[in-house]
Amino acid sequence: MIFSLPFRPKLLEALHGMTRAQLLRDTLAGVNVMTLAFPLSLAFAIASGVKPEQGLYGSIIGGALVAAFGGSRVQIAGPTGAFVIITGGIIHSHGLPALLLCTIMAGGMLCLMGAAKLGSIIRYIPYPVSRAFTKGIAVLILSSQIKPFLGLDVETMPIDFIGKIRALFEHLSSIHSPTVLLSLASVTLIGLWPKRLSRIIPGAMVGLVASMIAVPFFHLQEQWQIATLGSEFGTFTRALPALVLPTVDSALLRDLIQPAFTIALLVAMQALLCAVVTDGLIDDRHDSNQELIGQGLANLVGPLFGCIPVTGAVARSVLNVRSGARTPVAGLVHSALLLIVLLVAAPYLGNIPLATLSAILVVAAFRMVSWKQFTRLASWPLSDSSIFLATFALTVLTNLTLAVEVGVVLAALLMVKRIAETSQITAVDETTETEGSHHSLVGRQVPEGVLIFRIFGAFFFGMVDKLDDELKRARQEPDVLILRVRKVLAMDATGLQALEDLRIKLRAKGKHLILSAPHTQPLSVMINAGFIDRLGEENVCPHIAAALARARQILGLPPENDAPESRESLATERHAIDAARKELAGALERAQSILTRLDTPPEKSAPHPPVSPNPRT
Repeated sequence: MIFSLPFRPKLLEALHGMTRAQLLRDTLAGVNVMTLAFPLSLAFAIASGVKPEQGLYGSIIGGALVAAFGGSRVQIAGPTGAFVIITGGIIHSHGLPALLLCTIMAGGMLCLMGAAKLGSIIRYIPYPVSRAFTKGIAVLILSSQIKPFLGLDVETMPIDFIGKIRALFEHLSSIHSPTVLLSLASVTLIGLWPKRLSRIIPGAMVGLVASMIAVPFFHLQEQWQIATLGSEFGTFTRALPALVLPTVDSALLRDLIQPAFTIALLVAMQALLCAVVTDGLIDDRHDSNQELIGQGLANLVGPLFGCIPVTGAVARSVLNVRSGARTPVAGLVHSALLLIVLLVAAPYLGNIPLATLSAILVVAAFRMVSWKQFTRLASWPLSDSSIFLATFALTVLTNLTLAVEVGVVLAALLMVKRIAETSQITAVDETTETEGSHHSLVGRQVPEGVLIFRIFGAFFFGMVDKLDDELKRARQEPDVLILRVRKVLAMDATGLQALEDLRIKLRAKGKHLILSAPHTQPLSVMINAGFIDRLGEENVCPHIAAALARARQILGLPPENDAPESRESLATERHAIDAARKELAGALERAQSILTRLDTPPEKSAPHPPVSPNPRT
């Protein structure tokens, strides 16, 4: 693993050749994105269990850092639904300072991942796992909005999904009808807002402004007791929070390592997925390692100012592209405008109803995923469907950290099983040979006491049992065992140990092991481990002909009469003779054509250019 500190933010690249027209388009795109980011930042902050302004801090500080230091031209970062459940769980268990410390730890992990060039590895998270916990998060977001959407009279809602459903049924009689009506009206307005107008102003912003105006106009809080940001969280301050260094507790650090890794993994997955989506929209290619560094800096610095975790937001980034953005300038404009709105409109933000913010999250949760995915599980392989359902169930019923870990482990075991199924170890002889050229056994004599196995595929821990089974199935103790490994492209430590154990076992019985045509990666592994020195370089042969010759030498047999080298030499000579015969026949045909034209009378012959002499004729 190579660590480096690359610094190639897309902003520096984009500033070269920036035109006035593109600057204007990026500025207008930043305005549009701000109108979507503002309500979502408030809503995700409240759902995460923190003050609403902390969501704005995340979009302002984290969004600016990702735009300035990230590896994507159009990535817009901020709080997203992926963190709602895990942040709420950390606050419930350890408090807000622990969440900020955990986010800082995750930011450091992301910077290390980018420096170690692990950006390309993140994309190998299996599709069933990523889709399953995305849908699980959507379900959890919906369950987290039961209280504000219905206006339930509950002091505190349980943190787990089952507890929320139980609380709902226990307090059905406390549902607040005016709150439900406002929630449904907000969902209708946001959900049915025309897509063509969303590029100008998103439906979430329209619903937020409309409800904020309706609260004082219709006296919704005084007469109908509809909860607002002001009634629940007090007034907003017109300033960013001061820098606060977290208190580090060694015991707390141990408890936070696992959730910090989960946050880092979620940030990386969502940010790189978002970058891939926007790459397709603008025909560009992001720098995944630089993007991890940008995301890491945002989550490393942001919590020092009270920010919750941030990552690339697909909806905001896609709106950014469709609004004309092509450089990170739009992301910087979006963050700057959010700061201006916070400073200017802070006294009026207290009128925003919680029911409308809840409606924004409900619409966002439904749009996060395609629910038709569940109907397609029947067409998937049973193993993939099982992993999907297990990850989904664990996400909803336990916690996201456990779901991701179990899902990835199950997918890895499935991959091992599938590779093992496609890899083969078979005994071969002259009658079952399928190879060609000097790798073929056809026409060659396999001496008595020599057993040949061909290995196909990756030789790793999933193949060790197959090798043992094939040796037992042979029902004989060969004096010389030849392993044909020409089609083994990869080998791990377990496969290497299996070869070592086999060598020791054969040597203890006075037997011998020969390797035929090892590939580059397996050969490098064996050389670095010293296996080739212990086996003997003379027992590593370039092809099966040399391996058979080495076996005859070990057994004290004379060389094969029809030596492979002689056959190869004769085959090469025969090929050269055939080529010469064809060339000579062509030359004779050309000479005959020329002579025919020369014998034709001048008056009957058509003019033709002189024929250049051909030395081959």
